[in-house]
Amino acid sequence: MNAAGSDAGFPVPTATLERVAGLVLDAARAAGATAAETDVSQATGLSVGVRRGDVETITWHRDKGVGVTVYVGTRRGHASTADFADEALHAAVTKAIAIARHTEEDPAAGLADPARLAQGLRDLDLYHPWALDVDAAVALGREAEAAALAVDARLSNTEGAGVSQGASEFVYANSNGFCRGYRSSRHTIDCSVVGEEGGGMQRDYWYTAARAPGDLASAATVGRIAGERTVRRLGARKLGTLTCPVLFEAPEAADLLGAFVHAVSGGSLYRKTSFLPDSIGQQVFARGITIREEPHLPRGRGSAPFDDEGVATAPRTVVADGVVQGYFLGSYSARKLGLATTGNAGGAHNLVVPGSEDLAALMRRMGRGLLVTEQLGQGINPVTGDYSRGAAGFWIENGGIAYPVEEITIAGNLKQMFRDIVAVGTDADTRGSRHVGSLLIAGMTVAGT
Repeated sequence: MNAAGSDAGFPVPTATLERVAGLVLDAARAAGATAAETDVSQATGLSVGVRRGDVETITWHRDKGVGVTVYVGTRRGHASTADFADEALHAAVTKAIAIARHTEEDPAAGLADPARLAQGLRDLDLYHPWALDVDAAVALGREAEAAALAVDARLSNTEGAGVSQGASEFVYANSNGFCRGYRSSRHTIDCSVVGEEGGGMQRDYWYTAARAPGDLASAATVGRIAGERTVRRLGARKLGTLTCPVLFEAPEAADLLGAFVHAVSGGSLYRKTSFLPDSIGQQVFARGITIREEPHLPRGRGSAPFDDEGVATAPRTVVADGVVQGYFLGSYSARKLGLATTGNAGGAHNLVVPGSEDLAALMRRMGRGLLVTEQLGQGINPVTGDYSRGAAGFWIENGGIAYPVEEITIAGNLKQMFRDIVAVGTDADTRGSRHVGSLLIAGMTVAGT
């Protein structure tokens, strides 16, 4: 058990989480469970919202909870509680057992293979609490908002700035003898402003996020970027319907990567709701595209020494030269598919897509087309891969920005879009768990709305 740092700020000490986990497992055995697992967690955080210099919201939370899953043979039941009292824990176990006895047999149900469980606890430097009080958070929010509005006189209003700090801790334990957990933190500063020109209004935003407060961009930088992004959208035009290359700015490219992950994740595959079934060994992306899963990046947003069922994580290549090498599976979905878990119960970890050119070079390569900086709505059919979303961004002529555009729709099919990737940028957005730069797609349908 890694008890990095002090217990200051958390509702209970680490030892209490471990005690609760042990009590839950003992109660499950006594109640007749053939196997059981539990996740015991706690979290603290502060969030402050500022608008036009005034404090709009102040939220402080201190939470804790227990989830218990029991197995009676291959029948599964789950219950949860926020009460750590012994009586409440026994009641939760009793409810889980009752649910399990009324569910259908499921041969895929059960704990992870003990041989796959993490044997140690790798320190990934994920816990960096921020001693941020309300006054300091308000000051940062005001600084971000002021920096944004100072960019240009046409920035007439603001949707506000937010500052948050948060820390969490959990212990996962199961009846195969696994009991480990760790602490983590995540902090953010964001700002959104509104500009007006010629009767038209535009808004844009920016944010910074990191595990450690020292890794955050300054509040003034966040505000300035938000202001600059809003100003450059003023005077936006509409486009007629055409087919052209489309360049997705890095934050938007991360959404495309997310669609791929969903398509090759266990739940989509065994339910047959994926547009990429049986894709291992298949050329899904353009040649030259590589996607690595890197779960052990220090301070990474998607870093974890083990997944949600204790299975050890490991770096791997998911896509090599455009060919799919593996899926994202937990133990249950792996059994449903007749495969082995990939250590992805709970989702994918840090995904890294190497790039070769900066954004300016990608625009020059595109020559003429659309740069997408914002997408609206869902518009993705997970079964067919059809893609249609509202968008805004910039029209590119002669390799440079000609003018901003708005109220357009971009459409295509993800299977073709993946194969039509021309290049990946070096401007990877590392604020989240999908580290991919801007993506240039050879052609999509663009229509005015």
